[in-house]
Amino acid sequence: MKDIVSKRFKYIIAILFVFFSGISYSQALHLYGGKKHDVYLGCLNCSSYDSNSIWNSYGTYGSKYNDYSPWNRYSNNPPVVVDKEGNFYGYFSVNKYQSKRFESPLGLIIYEYYEEIREDVGEWYEEIFD
Repeated sequence: MKDIVSKRFKYIIAILFVFFSGISYSQALHLYGGKKHDVYLGCLNCSSYDSNSIWNSYGTYGSKYNDYSPWNRYSNNPPVVVDKEGNFYGYFSVNKYQSKRFESPLGLIIYEYYEEIREDVGEWYEEIFD
C-alpha cells in the first residue's frame, strides 16, 4: 500500500513539475555558485543526459554541509539561477529565509522534495521533464 501511495504522490508531483516548468521557463536556467557566483554548477532544467545538467547522475552537485550548496539550510552563499543572457531569477536555496530566493513553483517543489529526488534522480527527472 505504501508503494502505491508513494507512486501516486510522485505522479502528482511530476504533473505539477511538467505544468509549471513548461509555463515558467522555455529556456535553460543555470546555477552559479562560489563566493562571487563565478563557478558554474550546472543547468537546472536541462535533460538528465546533458553533461551540464544538475540531474546528470555522473555530475557533482552540492552537499548539505557546504556553504555554497543550495541544500544547506543555513547557507549564506547559495547559488544563483540565471538564464543564458545572465538575467537573475533568484538564489537557489532550501533556506526559507534567504533574501531574493528563487521561488517559482518549480523551485518550491524541488526544495520540498530534494532529498527524495536525490535518492533517485533518474526516475524523478523522467517523470518531471520527459
